[in-house]
Amino acid sequence: MVARTRFRGIVTAIALYCVVGLLISYFGMHAFSGNHGIKAKEDLALQMAELVGELKQLKSERTELERRVSLLRPESVDPDMLDERARALLDYVHPRDLILLRTPPRAASGAMAAR
Repeated sequence: MVARTRFRGIVTAIALYCVVGLLISYFGMHAFSGNHGIKAKEDLALQMAELVGELKQLKSERTELERRVSLLRPESVDPDMLDERARALLDYVHPRDLILLRTPPRAASGAMAAR
């Protein structure tokens, strides 16, 4: 009787330690790789750094566009900017402008390969 009681006590203690170890490992795994875990925070920090860089780029683009728009205001029209926009929109060319026509690449290399 004493041997069975001692054996049952040892088995119960080992089972309890195993269950507690499994619970700790389960919660530890979720603390690392869960939705709100350490890895998720690292991913969010990386994403935030990328977005901050993109925000800086967009702010610089916006200031450049605001500067160009301010040059087109009726109160202070920049003649060069007006000339550039008019030529781009109307496809006009100044008589002294040099125009380079670019021909599309021919399919000669394909014809040579077919021979």
